[in-house]
Amino acid sequence: MKSGKVSRSLIGIVAILILVGLVWPGAADRLLPGSGAGFASIRTTLGLNAFLPEYASAPAAGPVAQAPATPQGQRGGGRGGSGAGRPPTPVVLDTATKGPVAVVVEAVGAVQPIATVALKSRVDAQVQEIRVADGAVVQAGDVIAILDSRQIQAQIKQAEASLARNTTTLEQARRDVGRFEELVERASGTKVNLDNARTQVAAAQALIMGDQAQIENLKVQLSYYTIIAPISGRIGSVGVKAGNIIRAGDNNPTGTLGTIIQIKPIYVAFSIPQRLLPDLRESVKADESIVEATPQGAKTAAKGKIAFIENTIDIATGTVIVRARFENADEFLWPGQLCNLRITLRTEDSVVTIPRNATQAGQVGSFVYVIEKGVARVQQVSIGRTQDGRDIVTEGLKGGESIVVEGALGLINGARVEPRPATAKRDI
Repeated sequence: MKSGKVSRSLIGIVAILILVGLVWPGAADRLLPGSGAGFASIRTTLGLNAFLPEYASAPAAGPVAQAPATPQGQRGGGRGGSGAGRPPTPVVLDTATKGPVAVVVEAVGAVQPIATVALKSRVDAQVQEIRVADGAVVQAGDVIAILDSRQIQAQIKQAEASLARNTTTLEQARRDVGRFEELVERASGTKVNLDNARTQVAAAQALIMGDQAQIENLKVQLSYYTIIAPISGRIGSVGVKAGNIIRAGDNNPTGTLGTIIQIKPIYVAFSIPQRLLPDLRESVKADESIVEATPQGAKTAAKGKIAFIENTIDIATGTVIVRARFENADEFLWPGQLCNLRITLRTEDSVVTIPRNATQAGQVGSFVYVIEKGVARVQQVSIGRTQDGRDIVTEGLKGGESIVVEGALGLINGARVEPRPATAKRDI
C-alpha cells in the first residue's frame, strides 16, 4: 500500500515538473541545465505558444543580463532567457541572397490541337481508293481518298454536248440576222423577220450561258469525289476502306473517313486565378511571357509563349482560360496530354530570398534567426510568396545575412550557435 502511494506521489511530482517546464522553459533550464530548449521545442511542436505565457523563468538571485527583445510567442526573450549560460547550439547556416528573381506561376494544362478537321463526303458514292495509311502525316492539299465519279463525269459530257449544240444554233441565228439585214436594206424583206432572227440569237446566247453554268456546277461537284486534306497535320484511323459506300450527312463513325489534327504548332490550355490576369496581360503586352510545359512522366520541357487569353472569366470558378503556343517541331507534345506548366510573367530585380525552411512561424508573424558574431537574433520578416523552395522576403532582410536553416527549434533569442554541415538527404 505504501509502495503504491509513493509511486503515485512520484508520478504527480514528475507531472508537475513537466507542466512547469512547458510553462517556464527558463526555470526548467536552471533546475536542469539543457532541458529548457527541449521543453521550448515541445511547446512549439504542440502549438502551445498561443495559449501559454512567453518563455520566462523565475527571477534569479543577483543581477541578470538583459536579453534581446523577442516578439511575443517566439522562443527566447522574456526574463532571464538570453541563453548566455547555455552551450552553443549546433545549427546549419545559409545566406539571404539578393538578386533578380523571375515571377513564376505554376499550373496544370492540357495539350490541344490548334485545328481539327473531320473528313466527310459531300456526296453519296463508293470509295474507290484510299491514298493514306492510318496515323500518317499529311500536308494541306494531299489526296486522302478518291470516290467513284463516273456518273458525274457522264453528266459533264452531256452538258458539254448541249453547249456545243447551242453554240451551233447561235451561229445559225447570227447568219440569219445578217441575211435579213441585207434584205431589209434592199427593201426585199420585212423588219419582222429581222427582229425574229435577232431574238433567236439572244435565245441561243442564253442557252449557252446556262450550259456553261451547268458545266461549272458539275465540275464543282466532281471535285467532291476527290477528298483532299484541308490542313497539314496527322490523320487518325481511316474508318472507311476501298469498296465501302459513303454517304453525305452520315454522322455515324462509318460516315467519317478520318480526322486530321494540327500538331505543329500546337496549343496547351490552362486556367489561372483572375487575380493574376492583370500581370498576365502586362506580360503578354510586353512580350515577356515564357511558358515551359513538362508532360507528366517526362524529364524535359518544351518552351512556348502565351498565344491568347479568353475574353471572359468563368464566374463559377473565378479563373480565366489561357492558351500557350508551342512550335512542337519534334512532336514532343501530344494532343490530350497533361502537362505541368511554369509561366514566367516577368523578372524582378534586387529581390531578397531565403530557403523555405529558414522561415519560422510565430504568434505575431514570420521570423528568422540571424546570426551575428556567433549569436542567434530573432528577426521579424514579411514573406511575399514562395517559389522554387525559397521564400521571397519583402521586409526584414537586406540580403547577405547569415540565417539558420536547420536547428532553429533548439534556439532561443540570444543563444550562442555552432555551425555544422547540412544534413545529407537520403533517397527513400
